[in-house]
Amino acid sequence: MTLSDYYSILGLPANSSADEIKKAYRKKAREYHPDINHSPDAIEQFINITEAYDFLISNYERIRKEDEAYKKAMEEWRKYRQDSSRRRANKYAKTSYIKFRNTNFYKTTRIFDGTAIVFSFIISILVLIYTVAGYIYRIHNLVPGLEKPSIFAFITLLALGLVFFIISLIYLLAYLETAKKHKQKCKSMA
Repeated sequence: MTLSDYYSILGLPANSSADEIKKAYRKKAREYHPDINHSPDAIEQFINITEAYDFLISNYERIRKEDEAYKKAMEEWRKYRQDSSRRRANKYAKTSYIKFRNTNFYKTTRIFDGTAIVFSFIISILVLIYTVAGYIYRIHNLVPGLEKPSIFAFITLLALGLVFFIISLIYLLAYLETAKKHKQKCKSMA
């Protein structure tokens, strides 16, 4: 197969990003996995899309650089990895779709979802603000019949809010770095 064959198998244009390749593979893998699709050619289709994904992701940087690197990548692929990729895809085709989704190979298709990351970051900030503001409000506006707010509960909620904030911040920074690298690659290709 040629490079354009691999892109067309996944239904993508030749200038697709790594995230677009991953997303297309996930969609096609679900569509053609023999556990879900019972058509006679589902296994062969599944093997072909897995081979295409494996090649495109393994050689993504080399394909983008220059024609000579692409030719070398294709030759190495044919020599060493194509048969291995097809055997692995055949093995995955014989398992249930649920087991396939839990493989490390399928997990490589996961991408950062920017909306969810930004949303969780905003929620973490709101949790911290609500915890601090709520505690201060309860101290200044004691409700008759209720005891003072617990400092232990405040510290526990504040600690959980900080953990949530830090995790959200790490994911947000990783997402921004990935987006920055993608923009740089697009500029260098133009």
